[in-house]
Amino acid sequence: MAKTLFLPGASGHASFWKPVARKAGLEGTFLSWPGLGAEPPQPGIAGIDDLSAFVEREMTEPVRIVAQSMGGLIAINLALSKPHLVERLVLAVTSGGVPVADLGGADWRSDYFAAFPDAARWIGDPVCDLSSRIPEIEAQTLLLWGDSDPISPVAVGERLLALLPNARLRVFPGAEHDLAQTHTDAVAAEIRSHLMNETSSLI
Repeated sequence: MAKTLFLPGASGHASFWKPVARKAGLEGTFLSWPGLGAEPPQPGIAGIDDLSAFVEREMTEPVRIVAQSMGGLIAINLALSKPHLVERLVLAVTSGGVPVADLGGADWRSDYFAAFPDAARWIGDPVCDLSSRIPEIEAQTLLLWGDSDPISPVAVGERLLALLPNARLRVFPGAEHDLAQTHTDAVAAEIRSHLMNETSSLI
């Protein structure tokens, strides 16, 4: 199986996906985001494009990417710029390059900077709308959403489902933006079935 990259959200910590990966029996490379959350900054990292390049250095062979929230935007960037290297995607509660505010998403920035006062301020900058380019992505994609997420509501997942030609959306009742922590077993089962090309018992 191709190498799996696990990308966290704006909290930045490499440990984010480890409980899910352990439950799913998956190994891979767990990345952190320099300068975000409580992670120390790193020279040359000053925006989303730099983080995309940071991940791209790990893509010396075809990969599968599992991404949370902001990490999903980076995954989308890489699937567009290096389509031959991205075999499969798992995108959890992400903006994914579509206009979240237009789809009812709450502004997360004040709470984020209150929790992480030393985080790089650029993480709050507006991002490009990639809606017109997302249909170019051919990788098989699993979309994971909670129906109680105020930051990235189900409407965002539904928009991505409509834009991505090879996608499936799994919605977890009662789950919020932290569904990977609160619904670890179910999330792990979905990710394993998608990456291993198995038939999920939870569908």
